[in-house]
Amino acid sequence: MKVRAVLALKAQHRLDVLLEVAGLARSTFFYHQARMTAPDPHADLKSAIREIFETVKGRYGHRRVHHHLHKAGWTVAKKTVLKLMRALGLFCQVRRRKRYNSFRGEIGRVAPNVLDREFTASAPNQKWVTDVTEFGIGDQKLYLSPVMDLFDRQIIAYSIATSPSLSLTNSSLRAAIESTGAAGHDLLVHSDQGFQYQHVSWRQILADAGATQSMSRKGNCYDNAVIENFFGHLKEELFHHVRYLSIDALAAALHEYIHWYNTERISTKLEGLSPVQYRAQALAV
Repeated sequence: MKVRAVLALKAQHRLDVLLEVAGLARSTFFYHQARMTAPDPHADLKSAIREIFETVKGRYGHRRVHHHLHKAGWTVAKKTVLKLMRALGLFCQVRRRKRYNSFRGEIGRVAPNVLDREFTASAPNQKWVTDVTEFGIGDQKLYLSPVMDLFDRQIIAYSIATSPSLSLTNSSLRAAIESTGAAGHDLLVHSDQGFQYQHVSWRQILADAGATQSMSRKGNCYDNAVIENFFGHLKEELFHHVRYLSIDALAAALHEYIHWYNTERISTKLEGLSPVQYRAQALAV
């Protein structure tokens, strides 16, 4: 910027000469000089933005940061928050996707796509979605199998293991049924066509709970888009920018993240509430 250059050379050269060389009017120079030396009118707001961003470990973009500011009593436009975050160098990284594929060909019965991309529910335990995702730590692998309730996008149960076995998926489904008391209700459970979900043991758990099985069409991840979206956020906010020294360290971080996701992470689709907060508010009405 010309004004900064003039200020830097002002002690060694005459001001009128510098202004002539820079092509700056005297009034323009003093106007910008005053602005540069004046107190930052956004200093307190920048401090609040940085505090929020650091508290959530850089996992929020400007919309969620704006929501937190609004709850704290700030009156500020989203565009202003975006502008200040850019000025502060606070960026929520773009997600990268690496999807675990559990499809192994036709090994069991494939269920119809009953969910049919209707990703909303009017009450808890109407529609659940599930899938498996993979993490690599050196030459070791860790697998996560969560079960999500589409009513509030809450992870109601999950399991973690070093192998994508039947035990991994079956244990998370059993835990979800036991913890919610969903057995006997009109429940729909949706997954992809992974071998775990075609297996007779998975179908038996669903049958015992009186639940209906639903499956995505082959090779169509959009049929299970909500759980895929969760995996995308999880990996970007927890995994891609951290170096884990062991699978035990990653497992501990996954436990912490899922608790935070359920209880604290706000969602614009849930009126700016976390899944647990949204459920509590909805059931209290």
